[in-house]
Amino acid sequence: MPKVVLQEVWEQQLRAQVKDLGRGWSVQRDRDKVRLKYRPKDQKGQTYTLESPKYTWEKTKAGDIYTRIRNIYSLVKKDQYSLKQADEITGGIAPKLIEQLDWEGAKDRFKNQKINHGDTIKPITWKKKYEPVLTNAVDLLIKGKVSNPEDLVDKCIEKWETGSRTRQIRGQNLKQFLDYCVQREKFPVAWVLTTKLTDHIGKKPKGKTVVKGDPISDQQIINLINSIPDTELGNIWADAIRLISEFGLRPIEVLHLSVKKDRATGEDYFYCSYEKRSGGGTTEPRVLHPLPLIDDQGVVQQFNLIARWKAKLIKVPNLEDSNALKQYLMRTNYWKSLKAELESNNENLKPYSLRHSYSLRGHLRNIDAGAMASAMGHSLECHLREYSWASKKTTKAAFDRANEVLSIAA
Repeated sequence: MPKVVLQEVWEQQLRAQVKDLGRGWSVQRDRDKVRLKYRPKDQKGQTYTLESPKYTWEKTKAGDIYTRIRNIYSLVKKDQYSLKQADEITGGIAPKLIEQLDWEGAKDRFKNQKINHGDTIKPITWKKKYEPVLTNAVDLLIKGKVSNPEDLVDKCIEKWETGSRTRQIRGQNLKQFLDYCVQREKFPVAWVLTTKLTDHIGKKPKGKTVVKGDPISDQQIINLINSIPDTELGNIWADAIRLISEFGLRPIEVLHLSVKKDRATGEDYFYCSYEKRSGGGTTEPRVLHPLPLIDDQGVVQQFNLIARWKAKLIKVPNLEDSNALKQYLMRTNYWKSLKAELESNNENLKPYSLRHSYSLRGHLRNIDAGAMASAMGHSLECHLREYSWASKKTTKAAFDRANEVLSIAA
């Protein structure tokens, strides 16, 4: 007959406690040592014997044994480590495998993926929107200052204002990187961010709106241009402001202009070859449509930009640096006084105010939202989201058309 081994009460209790941790968990005696088993559903099981002499199979060690197993369970369940890895981490023999993962190499390969494959981004986009947050993340990971994706995201975006667009973009890009590491680099699934990104980004304090730059009047733009010194450098910047204002350009698009001829009409027009690339897709190159400025006396401003461009009379500043226009404008007295004036009315003046003014000018001249969105190089959805006057005007126009039908029927 097989030998019957009677279990002591403490052994029964220890086995029951371990079993209660979760499905597939059990513990048994292996001579004088503790053998831990984990049999997850539909997965290969694991068996591991605790090697530390602190955890021998005896009554006086039962409490310590359970505490150690509970810690191992937490690491396996949350971070997907093996029993052996979890035991070594718990015992301080090994770090949490952070520095054992090739974070630096993964970042380089992720960069190649983003720039050369799929919905690609430009190198300048990587440099400005990915590199800062990912360099910080990799540094924290290699130094072992974080041990989970939640803390990593919090630490990497905390320097940007709560709820800000910049904080949102940095958080999204870091999440992309972590997803890539798990999916393509086969890092532990524990590095997938399971919390909502919005919980990390937060919301702006009540009463505080997103600062994007309010539009300004045609006359204010004209005053700005006239305030710029009549010097070689001043003329370069003045022409950049004329182009941005009359055609609703992003500052960087000034560097991607050319003049083409309409085959049907024979008329010249500006063409913008800039492609704004982001993780969400690419903005296509487009034909530009002018909306000339009109001063307070009703005089249309004739900048003659196409003719002067063809004659090579227009030079443009280097606007690759997104802050270049802002830095120049902040050195002009009129811009500074106008900024103070708008702020006194709880409005914000930014370089993008020139582009936003083009949008408002178009809607005031009864150009529909779809046409304005196309002219500005973004989707109708984006246009309606970014410009409140566009969605309000579109809604009003739709109801006006409906009411016109009623009046005709009457």
